[in-house]
Amino acid sequence: MSRRAIYSGSKFEELAGYSRALVDGDWIFVSGTAGYDPVSGAFPASAEDQARRALQTIADALAQADATLADIVSVRVYLAERGDVLAVSKVLGEQFVDPRPTNTTILCGFPVEEIKVEIEAVARRTQASAIASKEAGR
Repeated sequence: MSRRAIYSGSKFEELAGYSRALVDGDWIFVSGTAGYDPVSGAFPASAEDQARRALQTIADALAQADATLADIVSVRVYLAERGDVLAVSKVLGEQFVDPRPTNTTILCGFPVEEIKVEIEAVARRTQASAIASKEAGR
């Protein structure tokens, strides 16, 4: 099986030498993704909005690998503030349906002060998602 990198165009991908996602067979490994909004050029003010933006970036990367958020089997959520756990958890609960992925939430600091949340994911592409993704692209 071949490996293929997916890039989102983030300046940090080249700077730090990583891919937004790496496809290895049916597995897709998505790097930690902050909620940066490429349209406004800023981070949304709330952790909830950053989580939504990060999930959109992850969904975009998964689509390039013929997968969807429904293919995610595991997420790691990194938060700067304990008080944001509930709000970010609700966003995840809105996005993920049964079978829901595993989840580990970690409190930490970030190198950029505006970052409140970062989400990392592992997905396994299914035949159904690959077909749906290709049909959506037509």
